[in-house]
Amino acid sequence: MATENRINFWRRNAKVPGRYPKDTKPKFNNLQTKKASSFHEFACSTNDAWDIDDEEDNDFLGSQPPTSSLSSGLPSTPAQIHQSQAGDSESRVSHRLPSLSPEPQNLQDVQEEDVDYETVNGKVVKSNSEAHLNSSSVRSTLQKQQSLPVRPIIPLVARISDQNSSGAPPMNVREKSRLDKFKQLLASPNTDLEELRKHSWSGIPKKVRPITWRLLSGYLPANKDRRELVLKRKREEYFGFIEQYYHSRTDEHFKDTYRQIHIDIPRTNPLIPLFQQPAVQEVFERILFIWAIRHPASGYVQGINDLVTPFFVVFLSEFVMEDVENFEMAALPLETQRNIEADSFWCMSKLLDGIQDNYTFAQPGIQNKVKALEELVSRIDEDIHNHFKRYEVEYLQFAFRWMNNLLMRELPLRCTIRLWDTYQAEAEGFSHFHLYVCAAFLIEWRKEILSMVDFQGLLMLLQNVPTIHWGNEEVGLLLAEAYRLKYMFADAPSHYKR
Repeated sequence: MATENRINFWRRNAKVPGRYPKDTKPKFNNLQTKKASSFHEFACSTNDAWDIDDEEDNDFLGSQPPTSSLSSGLPSTPAQIHQSQAGDSESRVSHRLPSLSPEPQNLQDVQEEDVDYETVNGKVVKSNSEAHLNSSSVRSTLQKQQSLPVRPIIPLVARISDQNSSGAPPMNVREKSRLDKFKQLLASPNTDLEELRKHSWSGIPKKVRPITWRLLSGYLPANKDRRELVLKRKREEYFGFIEQYYHSRTDEHFKDTYRQIHIDIPRTNPLIPLFQQPAVQEVFERILFIWAIRHPASGYVQGINDLVTPFFVVFLSEFVMEDVENFEMAALPLETQRNIEADSFWCMSKLLDGIQDNYTFAQPGIQNKVKALEELVSRIDEDIHNHFKRYEVEYLQFAFRWMNNLLMRELPLRCTIRLWDTYQAEAEGFSHFHLYVCAAFLIEWRKEILSMVDFQGLLMLLQNVPTIHWGNEEVGLLLAEAYRLKYMFADAPSHYKR
């Protein structure tokens, strides 16, 4: 009865979250008639994703960081839908608040919601009909709950600090053995980088992840005796850039770049308190501004801000044993804060050196990768490919973000860190292997994709994939499937590697 009343409420009440009033309901028939036939047409038909009004300009000029605002409605055209995925702050957190498949916090919540009670001998007990609730009725209740257009606030489960390389909080015998192997490799006078990559592919233990990432990214040399000297020199070099260039952020030539960075930073990982601290946001602003002026061919492009976060969290974890998400950055010594900032800058720079064509004018690297993904999926799963064609879904409308942000907005941060263990171990991990990970990620939702029979539903699914409860086990399976696809399609056209 409780379930029936709840469902009837949603059916008869027009003013509920996620539902359009009858007079403002978008006309989906128009969606299929306004399709950009090329990336150039698509780019010309949309405005900047982060257009801001005079009020935000005033906030910026007053040195007040802008607050993110959630979009109150759905875009009405395919081009607007795609553009919103790059700039809308709601889409930045969509992988943490999935609107398509909201899940109850636990099974007990579901049982308690749908149980009727009756009074027997002065005591309140469950009715007989509900006392024998079986597993099939529970599944039915879950399905009904998932159909409700609500967006629950889901806690950040399985925190970053709880994850080791296997996904299980306790360190078992196998994990200890792997950790000992890493320590042995790292302690050798000249670390065998090929052997280190081999062991890192299946995940890096948390305790040695910072030093391993520095080595695999090419930031530190393999020679152990030279590492301290290199670290000291590179950190001093970075803060030399700060002294030399950072004051120019208000100059006419650079103010637009800094303004865009200043707007984007508060919208980076908005659900994690760590990234909302002013001290952390200032670190990100400095990193991104210095990188932008040192790379004038691309400058700052929206999405690069996301690529700082995994490095920052990993290097911070050297000094924070638990609860990284809520750690107060100001509690660390100033020297430690500076070292984390400099290391994050250099490692992010090394990453972007391999994919810089993703961010140059017109972003040709991403265009090529999206085309390659389309061709690859047409060979892997013709049903999905034809399904997209039938409902006029362009790969650019969802895969652009997957390539631009390396799936960071589709996965929780803890999963991104595990994913990057493999990317740094894999040859051309960020530039080439990522293509196969995207293909595997798409196939992962095959059933859900084929069940959607309209353009709007498909785009909503592909932009709000429900991965909030993913951990290292799911990422490991995704990577294994990507590895299989890579070798099954080893004869793929050469443009897959562009």
